[in-house]
Amino acid sequence: MARNTAEAWLPEEWETSKVVQSVIQNSAIEDLSSPVTMGSDTKHVPRTAGMGVDVVDKGGAYGEDTSLNDEVLLSVKKLGKAARIAEEDIDDSVADLIQAKMMGWAKSYAKMLDNACLAVTAAPGTGVPFTSLYSLLHTTDATIGYTADTNITVAATAGAPSYSEFSTAVGNVESGDYFDPGSMRAIAHPAFRKALRGVLDTQQRPIFIEGLNGTPDTIFTVPIRWSLGARTSATATAAPTGRPIMAFVNPELMLLGRRSGPESVFIDGRDGLSALTDESILKMRARRAWAYGHPAGAAILVG
Repeated sequence: MARNTAEAWLPEEWETSKVVQSVIQNSAIEDLSSPVTMGSDTKHVPRTAGMGVDVVDKGGAYGEDTSLNDEVLLSVKKLGKAARIAEEDIDDSVADLIQAKMMGWAKSYAKMLDNACLAVTAAPGTGVPFTSLYSLLHTTDATIGYTADTNITVAATAGAPSYSEFSTAVGNVESGDYFDPGSMRAIAHPAFRKALRGVLDTQQRPIFIEGLNGTPDTIFTVPIRWSLGARTSATATAAPTGRPIMAFVNPELMLLGRRSGPESVFIDGRDGLSALTDESILKMRARRAWAYGHPAGAAILVG
């Protein structure tokens, strides 16, 4: 990014920006979710429990569907950071220090967004921007008939899930009304790779197939998207340290509200209050909302 003293937020070009490309490469949420354009801080998105179908005799009356119709609320939160940079470091450095800072932010943002959306264990509050998938599956919702932890499988041995535990986790989605074999994806922390290499089915075949020539890795033929944010944590963080998770999801139910960003503003050190020091400030942010459409359409294995 070139230096700019006009203190206005500059959006990254989605198709060409190195920052955006880094975010997509490192964030399963940004890459796979169904985007929802938001023109305000909140947006209601319809959610349906489905619709039935009957056999209708010739001349007969159509039965009326009684499935529940409700909605999920997307609420925008801001994920950002500021970096103070000395004028000398900008003027004297051969490398593009500002671009390097922006790329560093992009990678941290990608991991924190995935962690916030997938693996935070607490309900929304301080340090917790969204209801994560883990929190959703950990909570009873009588309105739609979901019981807490029904779709969460916890490995009996940390770091070494068994064939049965992997099978149970994916089976929780396969047995539900929201299973779509054509779009189903697994999002997992890379810590699972070591464990998966040694897991065989009852016929001694590996359940984990490493992709070749650009094809994705798979488990039970389900494509895997690796994410460093897929570890449990009490609050959203770019460096989670809890147990790794593997989430089986339907991307159509992953609702990512995009209000703005990634975007940046460069505040010159020779302007305003900053004029007392030879330091400039680079601020980066993205404003996002997140919700998963229905708990029956996802499952988690805690590794």
